[in-house]
Amino acid sequence: MRIHWVDVLIIFLYLLAVIGIGFYLSKRAARSKGDYMLGGNQIPWWMLGISNASGMFDISGTIWLVTITFVYGLKSIWLPWLWPVFNQIFLMVYLSIWLRRSQVTTGAEWIITRFGKGNDSQAAHSIVVIFAILSCLGFMAYGFIGLGKFIEIFIPWQYVEAYVPFEVSPAYVPHFYGIVFSLIATVYAILGGMSSIVWADVLQYVIMTIASLGIAFIAMTVLGGETLVVPKGWYNPFFSWEMGLDWSSSLPEVNQKISDDAFSPFGLFFSIMLFKGVLASVAGPAPNYDMQKILSTRSPKEAALMSGFVNLVLMPARYFMVIGFVVLAIVYYERLDLSSAQGLDFEKILPSAINEFAPIGLFGLLITGLMAAFMGTFAGTLNAAQAYIVNDIYLKNINPKAGPSLIRVMNYTVGIAVVIVSIILGLYAKDVNSILQWIVSALYGGYVAANVLKWHWWRFNGQGFFWGMLSGIVPALIFPYIFEGAQPLYYFPLILLISLSGSIVGALLSPPTDLETLKKFYKNVRPWGYWEPIRQRVQIEDPTFKPNEDFGRDMLNVGLGILAQLCLVALPIFIVLLQIEASLITALILAICLYALWKTWYLKLETY
Repeated sequence: MRIHWVDVLIIFLYLLAVIGIGFYLSKRAARSKGDYMLGGNQIPWWMLGISNASGMFDISGTIWLVTITFVYGLKSIWLPWLWPVFNQIFLMVYLSIWLRRSQVTTGAEWIITRFGKGNDSQAAHSIVVIFAILSCLGFMAYGFIGLGKFIEIFIPWQYVEAYVPFEVSPAYVPHFYGIVFSLIATVYAILGGMSSIVWADVLQYVIMTIASLGIAFIAMTVLGGETLVVPKGWYNPFFSWEMGLDWSSSLPEVNQKISDDAFSPFGLFFSIMLFKGVLASVAGPAPNYDMQKILSTRSPKEAALMSGFVNLVLMPARYFMVIGFVVLAIVYYERLDLSSAQGLDFEKILPSAINEFAPIGLFGLLITGLMAAFMGTFAGTLNAAQAYIVNDIYLKNINPKAGPSLIRVMNYTVGIAVVIVSIILGLYAKDVNSILQWIVSALYGGYVAANVLKWHWWRFNGQGFFWGMLSGIVPALIFPYIFEGAQPLYYFPLILLISLSGSIVGALLSPPTDLETLKKFYKNVRPWGYWEPIRQRVQIEDPTFKPNEDFGRDMLNVGLGILAQLCLVALPIFIVLLQIEASLITALILAICLYALWKTWYLKLETY
């Protein structure tokens, strides 16, 4: 353990600051449901954008990015499409605008605006709540594991063991640390609601950006006198049917990691990943903290600006840190401690590299920033889970007349319960990658079909949504046991087919949604897709109504945005690797994309 008193002071001051923020804003959060869950829709869009980016700058995700960048080099820039990260581009271009026009508090509440208040709408509402709670618990368990692995490096178990009144198996030491820090984070998370989460996230982002640039500078200094010993093709972002990376001549143990990841054949993996990613993006945001930030904005235009701003503030800052640690880890690989109870664990590259290479002060900033990232992600996800359980279960079905005091008590009680359940789930998780793969490939696979149809097909109704979601969620829960050891992405098409069948059959075997509900939704949200029968009726009643004819422009802007996002990922990597020519080409492509988006997207926002 090499932590200095300066680093301890930085960590202490941060914890003091966020707890102070929570207490300071707790009175404002207690004024109403909207103030607690959405910050009263008074938070500036740029702060929400930084907060959203900060929440995505989490420990577990950063551990995973450092690991895949170490192993796959520039080819790793495609792997975050598993989430898919480019869903932020779809949100920026048009989906945030559609969602914010609904004027609701949660994604489940949005269901009523689309399907009305009948029995089929109630079924759809219930299944969204179930999915939201499952995904929130999954993300919290995912963050819980990453935090535990992270802390284990800096506070070795032998320093703590004597003070713990019970025995902890070596395999569960990360879980123990995860429990301790999750409980600390819970106190902050439930105090001030969305406003305190956003303010704390902004503070965390400033810390992380300073730390990222510091690590990038150290790595560039080291690289000036060293050569990276990496496989052929490691510097090349492009690929063929196979990645073609062979670490045999330098670090042969990495080849086992490549085999375990099961991304091969990469051409097939990439094709399914892209197919699934586009569908998941078109489906709109899942009911988690990302959706809550969109609903917290002041207007549809600010919702779009917020989603676009996320990409600008997140990608460069995060990847300066990622590639900085990757360079240090490769150059000084023999100095890393990657051992674990199960053997070599490449997910320990990031914490081990921090422990080995970060100087005093920067070490404290990194520990503080990554712990804060966990707290931000944890708090945002917990806030979303509270919103769904309190707003969409308790207030809707149990006690709709509850006053502010009782709502506050319910928020605190639900928050504690959700944390306990997520900890239990985390105890059964193998590692960060396994739970990540289940969330993004299996569980979200069950989300896609019904949520694509809800935006784009007028005949889709609440029963179709219910059966589509249910027929997706159930396979997502049981397929990991049926296809044990298989890459979850490979059975995504089967989950999609089952869910799509359930969606269409459920919709066609039940009456369509009430016509008045459909007309109101179509006029308010103005989606494109197959809405022709509703459009005709709306225009008969209101000849001045203009339907959305922006599909072509939206798809152009999505393409430009995805290319710009890739450049924002690749540029800091090329800069730190001192690849001057590649950096200049990437910067030029980025500038062209941003100029085109300014002309075809930003200047058109006023018309929305």
